[in-house]
Amino acid sequence: MEKLSSLLVLLFIIVLILHSYQATSDDEVEDEREFNYDDESEKGPARWGKIRHEWSVCNSGSLQSPIDLLDDRVDVVTNLGRLQGSYRACNATLKNRGHDMMLKWQDDAGYIPINGTQYRVKQCHWHSPSEHTINGKRFDLEVHLVHDSPNGSSAVIGILYKIGEPDPFLTQMMDYLEDLSHSSEEEKMIGMVDPRQIKTDSTKYYRYIGSLTVPPCTQNVLWTLVEEVRTVSKEQVKILRKAVDDESETNARPIQPINGRSVQFYKPSTQEQN
Repeated sequence: MEKLSSLLVLLFIIVLILHSYQATSDDEVEDEREFNYDDESEKGPARWGKIRHEWSVCNSGSLQSPIDLLDDRVDVVTNLGRLQGSYRACNATLKNRGHDMMLKWQDDAGYIPINGTQYRVKQCHWHSPSEHTINGKRFDLEVHLVHDSPNGSSAVIGILYKIGEPDPFLTQMMDYLEDLSHSSEEEKMIGMVDPRQIKTDSTKYYRYIGSLTVPPCTQNVLWTLVEEVRTVSKEQVKILRKAVDDESETNARPIQPINGRSVQFYKPSTQEQN
């Protein structure tokens, strides 16, 4: 009986370890120094899948992101519903991951409901120029809000920006970004941050199944790209790159093959708009 109890305890520990490994391996890496965005480098995007075994899907996967959102390719639908999060402010940390700046919420910052599932927001980060394109057009910046569900699936909300008026949310982050750019520290606690200030709510958006855009490039990620292109100042984009200090002008993964995937574009019916 004692041996059986010991065996059960051992099996329980193994299950916990495997579960922990799975959760970690499916998340975006938080130390990005093992890879880069230089096409000529041995660590460049075309070779990410060869750097580590658990990153192999970066090269072999058929559902990779980002993609070009081509008008001729999308299916217009009216039954998805407005994109509307239920977020709240909580403590957050700004972290230099090596190629991007990540804002990570420490506690429960709320969720966004998609297809009856509550996806809880975990972090956001920025890519410049944008990773996704619309009809072949690349924009100046893209923010990704990464969410997880209780069953382990992931959803990312993406917003595109063009040069123009400063982005109000980034304006709040500027002092912290400046501090990190002049410091050897990799992260900084910045107190209460409300995800609602990123303004993800939208009546029109694209949706498709893709992947994380950094290793391990985990697939079956539910992507939602807000149709409205927002504005960001040149200075804000410059500060984001300067704070990272990776001697690179870009951190955008190249466009990936669509491979016959369905891309939906939600446009509310006239009745819904009224």
